[in-house]
Amino acid sequence: FWGATVITNLLSAIPYVGTTLVEWIWGGFSVDKATLTRFFAFHFILPFIIAALVLVHLLFLHETGSNNPTGLNPDADKIPFHPYYTIKDFLGVLILLMAFMILALFFPDLLGDPDNYTPANPLNTPPH
Repeated sequence: FWGATVITNLLSAIPYVGTTLVEWIWGGFSVDKATLTRFFAFHFILPFIIAALVLVHLLFLHETGSNNPTGLNPDADKIPFHPYYTIKDFLGVLILLMAFMILALFFPDLLGDPDNYTPANPLNTPPH
């Protein structure tokens, strides 16, 4: 609640439209259920948008190729993307996921803040 309040209030510093923009993002005059629904939808949809942009970037890079300012023959030492780089990237992602799973499953307190165990109290503003 307080994080959403503080971060969205930063937008109120924009001249002329800041207050209107904050109220539009909140969906009212304060952080409420509408705000949390919008933030949830934004956090759900954003990774798919980023993944689509990465795929479009790879498609354009594959179709046109990289820039060649030196003028050298780029085909001289070229290796195919698949299977070599595909396997390398897959192994990198697999190692990262395994490390994260080990941390999350065997050492869950290592990834969190001790304040997360404090019960929420909407009548008490946390210190900054």
